[in-house]
Amino acid sequence: MTVLSKFYQIFLSEQAKKQIEKIILYVALVGFFIHLILIYLSKFGFISALPASELFKNPISAIYTPFSFILIYEVYLLIYYLPKSFTTYITKQYEIITLIIIRNLFKDLSALELSSNWFDIKGDLQFTYDILASVILFYLIFQFQKQGMLKAPPQNYSNPKIIRFIQRKKLIAVILVPIFFTLALITLFNWTSGISFSANDYPSFEKINNLFFDEFFTILILVDVILLLISFFYTDKFHKIIRNSGFVVSTILIRMSFGVSGLISTILIVAAVLFGLAIIVIHNKYQKNYSPLAQSPIKDI
Repeated sequence: MTVLSKFYQIFLSEQAKKQIEKIILYVALVGFFIHLILIYLSKFGFISALPASELFKNPISAIYTPFSFILIYEVYLLIYYLPKSFTTYITKQYEIITLIIIRNLFKDLSALELSSNWFDIKGDLQFTYDILASVILFYLIFQFQKQGMLKAPPQNYSNPKIIRFIQRKKLIAVILVPIFFTLALITLFNWTSGISFSANDYPSFEKINNLFFDEFFTILILVDVILLLISFFYTDKFHKIIRNSGFVVSTILIRMSFGVSGLISTILIVAAVLFGLAIIVIHNKYQKNYSPLAQSPIKDI
C-alpha cells in the first residue's frame, strides 16, 4: 500500500467518514445543550460575564451552535467526495452555503420583530431574504443533483488516464484534510483570543458567519482552478472545459458574497448556484448530442 493510499484510508475511507460523522454529531448535541444552559443561566441572573450578544439572549439562538458543527461535517464531506465525483463535490459547496443561510434563519428568528413596519426593520427584511433564498437554493440544488445523476456513457475504470486522474484527486483531497482542520483551529484560536466580553467589542453576527468560510471558499477557488488545469491533461472536449470553468466562476461568486451583506450577498449566492445549474444543464445537452466516438474517456472530471 502506497503512502497516499494509507493516508486516504485514515482520513477519507468509508469507515473514517462514519467515525467523524458520529463524533461531530455528539459534539453538536453537547454544544447545543451547553449553549442552551448558558442562555438560561444568563437569563435568570446566575452568570453575568457573557457577551451582550443575541447569541445569549434567546433560546432559539442555541440552534446556531449545532448547525455550525454540521457545517464542519459538510466541509469534510466536500473533501470526501472530491475524488469520487466533481459534480458531487460542487453540490457540496452549494449545500454548505445554503446551510449557512439556514443557520442565519435561526439568528433572524431570535431577533424577529412582528410589526406592521416589517419591511422597514432591517432584521425582519434580512429574514425575508434568507427564507426566500433558502427555498430557492433548495430547489436549485435539487435540480443540480438531478442533472448530475443523468446517465452518461459507460466508463472503462481500467483506463490508465482515469486511474491517474483519480489518484491526483485523491492526493488533493488528502492534502486538503489537514489544511482545513488547521484553518478551523487557527480561526477558532484567533477569534477566541481576540474576544472582549464588552458589548462594543464582541463581533457581530455577520463577522461570525464569515469566520472560516471566507478563507475556506478562497482555498476552494484555488482547488477548482487546479482541477481545471489538471483536467486539460485528460480531455480536450469543449463542453467539459466550459463546465469545469463555469464551476470555478460559481465558486468565485459564492466567495464574493462574504464580502458584502444583506440583499446583495443573497443575490450573489443565488446567482452562483443558478449559474452552476445552467452550466451543467447545457453541458448535459451538449454531451447528449455529442458523437459517441468523440466522447472523453472520463465522465465526471
